[in-house]
Amino acid sequence: MATRPPVSLPKLSRRSRILLIIAAVVILALLLGARLLDTYVDWLWFGEVGARPVFSTVLITRVVLFFAVGLLVGGALAISLMIAYRTRPVFVPISGHDDPLARYRSAIVGRIRLFGIGIPVLTGLIAGASAQSDWQVVQLFLNGTPFGQTDPEFGNDVGFYAFDLPFYNWLLGWLFIAVVIAFFGALISHYVFGGIRLAGKGGQLAGPTRAQLAITIGLFVLLKAVEYFFDRYNLLLSDRGAPLFVGATYTDLNAVLPAKLILLCISVICAVAFFAGAFLRNLQLPAIALVLLILSNVLVGVAWPAVLDQFSVRPNANEKESASIQRNMDATRQAFGLTNVEYKDYTGKSEATSAEIKADKGTVPNIRLLDPNVLSDTFTQRVGRENFYGFPSKLDIDRYTLNGVTQDYIVAAKEIKTEGLTGNQTNWINKHLVYTHGNGFVAAPANTIDRALKDANSDGGYPIATTSDTQNPTGAGATDPAKPGIKVDEPRIYYGELATDAAYAIVGGKAGQAPGEYDTAVDRAYIYKGSGGVPIDNWFNRLVFAAEYGERNILFSDAIGDGSKIMFNREPRDRVAKIAPWLTLDGDPYPAVVDGKIKWIVDGYTTMNNFPYAQQTQLGQATNDSLSGTTRQSNASINYIRNSVKATVDAFDGTVNLYGVEDNEPVLNAWKKVFPGLVKPSSEISPDLRSHFRYPEDLFKVQRELLSKYHVNNPAEFYAQQAFWSVPQDPTQEGGVNASASGIANQPGYYVLATAPGDSKSRFQLTSSLTGLQRQYLAAWMSVSSDPEDYGKMRVLRLPTGASGSTQVDGPVQVQNRFQSDPRVAQDRTLFNNPNVTVTYGNLITLPVANGFLYVEPVYIRQRNQLSYPQLARVLVSYGTKIGFAPTLNEALDQVFGAGTGSGVTPPQTGGTPGPTTPQQPGTTPPQQPPAGGNPALDKAAAEMHDAWGKFKAAQQGGNYADQGAALAALDAAYRAYEAAKANPPASNPPATSAPPPSGQPGG
Repeated sequence: MATRPPVSLPKLSRRSRILLIIAAVVILALLLGARLLDTYVDWLWFGEVGARPVFSTVLITRVVLFFAVGLLVGGALAISLMIAYRTRPVFVPISGHDDPLARYRSAIVGRIRLFGIGIPVLTGLIAGASAQSDWQVVQLFLNGTPFGQTDPEFGNDVGFYAFDLPFYNWLLGWLFIAVVIAFFGALISHYVFGGIRLAGKGGQLAGPTRAQLAITIGLFVLLKAVEYFFDRYNLLLSDRGAPLFVGATYTDLNAVLPAKLILLCISVICAVAFFAGAFLRNLQLPAIALVLLILSNVLVGVAWPAVLDQFSVRPNANEKESASIQRNMDATRQAFGLTNVEYKDYTGKSEATSAEIKADKGTVPNIRLLDPNVLSDTFTQRVGRENFYGFPSKLDIDRYTLNGVTQDYIVAAKEIKTEGLTGNQTNWINKHLVYTHGNGFVAAPANTIDRALKDANSDGGYPIATTSDTQNPTGAGATDPAKPGIKVDEPRIYYGELATDAAYAIVGGKAGQAPGEYDTAVDRAYIYKGSGGVPIDNWFNRLVFAAEYGERNILFSDAIGDGSKIMFNREPRDRVAKIAPWLTLDGDPYPAVVDGKIKWIVDGYTTMNNFPYAQQTQLGQATNDSLSGTTRQSNASINYIRNSVKATVDAFDGTVNLYGVEDNEPVLNAWKKVFPGLVKPSSEISPDLRSHFRYPEDLFKVQRELLSKYHVNNPAEFYAQQAFWSVPQDPTQEGGVNASASGIANQPGYYVLATAPGDSKSRFQLTSSLTGLQRQYLAAWMSVSSDPEDYGKMRVLRLPTGASGSTQVDGPVQVQNRFQSDPRVAQDRTLFNNPNVTVTYGNLITLPVANGFLYVEPVYIRQRNQLSYPQLARVLVSYGTKIGFAPTLNEALDQVFGAGTGSGVTPPQTGGTPGPTTPQQPGTTPPQQPPAGGNPALDKAAAEMHDAWGKFKAAQQGGNYADQGAALAALDAAYRAYEAAKANPPASNPPATSAPPPSGQPGG
């Protein structure tokens, strides 16, 4: 039968080909141009921070992987297509007048290079682009180090599971992909060229077609045999026993493991059968091999383990799984750093005498009244001054030693806040060239508030905050200005938590050419002289950054000239993440003054998810709690974590330093080999820097979650879960104790300066309560020290539960419930039910004191308006069944333990009665005008304060909120004038030694 002439596709004209080429170039430029631009900007940035070896190592690794995997997958497809084309039948029988494949066959033959090369290249590009993101797996395989401990089943070093096994699994995955793509490429090609014909009974396969497809399937089955070999090791990460435990179960070890070996042997036999079938005319042998492989997988790999698990293991699981549970407990403690926990039995008694409380010199005097998660607006309004300064929504806690006394402070960096700019401040020059940086490190003693040092009856409840740029404390109860607070040599803050990607800053240049940066009220034309930033004083870089940010002003502005630099990637956590992308970073960086400079400290974790037998933990879920203002972790699954790196970012010049704090940590050592010199040894950590290291919160939360289970030592008890604990929910959140269990986030850990029972000194530590499993009674209390001499030391106080005669100790939710139902709280309607006031419960801290537990909770109030801010109004205290509720901590302690207790142990302080935002409370007196002291300005300011207070009280009684606001503003202005007059007395008169503080400060 004569064949029809092939139908070819229409050829393109020369003009059409040119237009297509131009379109392809434009599309390619659009796709690659942005990527090349970002790459060059990154190259400049890595040069700024001195980390170009990191950039080049990552880039080279990605490029090599791109081409290697692209060549593997694309090459396998190209070889498969080439073989299929060269072994195609010379004559293709035509089944009818209209052969549906004829036009496609002709088109392919007419453009054989386009299809034979283009399709493999496109496939290789897609595969390479996907594989290059796995550069970390390859680098860890090439640079892995031993752990020095072996798994309990095969005796392999843990490093094999950490560094080698992930790479083998990754490589096998790409080999499978290459073989499968090659198989389908051959299958389609042979079908198109007639090697596979569907006509006739059962169809027909040409000899070369049969050989190629059989060999390809044989390679796939051979790879399956290799996979079965490595699957034996993957069993040590089995989740068959989840959620109770992870690791090889009894069924895995006694059914699945032997099945893997059996299937490995069967796969090799089947692969040989397929190879033999490639050279035999019938397909019976490969078909039999395929059926054998499928049946063996079903019977040996699935059915037998299921039968053993159902009828032997589950009825006796507590006994059968005992060995596996023990392995899981041991491995989990190793992987999560829970091997050296100090457990101590604690009575948790419910009664204590005043003498016992007074005898406590390490915990009670340092009780924290300031909640860093509440006071950001208070710092902003009272310390921020200009509208373009601000603070993160969550402040931080650290400890400092001043005048020989160590105590914890609420600390924050006063940063530039571009969202606060208004009016003409928001134009491009002001936003990026003038308002470029913050100024000052702010610290407030965590156990002290204002007003008490002057007049115990006055209103107050605000932090005594000292700012480093002025060293002038705010509030009448502040420390002596002659003894400045924390000394900072360079207070300017260019790099901080409020710096977003869009908030780039252009600094430096020549005076007179650059507009100059706002620095202080005195210096409004500061020119940056530091080392931070990327040079932008050449036209090429200006063009690059104009394109990067889509801002033509960068290109045409005359304010940019010689010496100008652009600062970007200014958020500390982002800077560390770019330099060390292999680290998992803690969600809460914090500022510290180290050797006179403000530095951000960022905790870095080395993690992995293939530590044999260790429990898999969802990082995001374990670290989620009620705190706001922190970066939430992604919900990655991990089963190993170490706080191996402490990173610092200089707030002035952006310098990033990484310090290893666990020099022998295996994962860190592997990355040190990948990036030599990037991580400095712990010996280079200065004593001043080390003194500000905090035990990181996210690591603590993960360990707390696991410790609630893995404090159990007996596998039978672990299986029964009868001794498990729970992380308590935070009852101070919205909804409180009345919200459903699923509606309240976990209570966070709290940093406190305290003395743990059995310890000899006060330590800065991170603490948390633990309750009974799905119960609210207190079961344990844990703490981890941040002091340099015993950093990371974990202590757990275990309370008696279920013992004869033992009394349960109330947990946080129960205590909060008693607080809210206390008659004194209920009766204080003017404070808690005022429609113009919002009440916020601060952190409920649990402290072990006098063989029992002391609960302390500050209560804050604020007006219901946009510019209001929190004011400490009351303090709640609980010990056993007794509750204290008073304006001051001293009074609350007196109510619980007896008169004189508070004044005997705590520094003089007051929470004050509610300020002018609420009706006047009994015992509150207005400010008294002082006698004349020879200072007219001082006398005038005092008289204005007294007059403003009277106007406020009159407006308050009349319910006129506008007049109240005006009176508050006048009161604030008079008070500031009084402070200024006191600080600058006439030359003939001595400075005033006392101040008559007004009984209300604005904003509360």
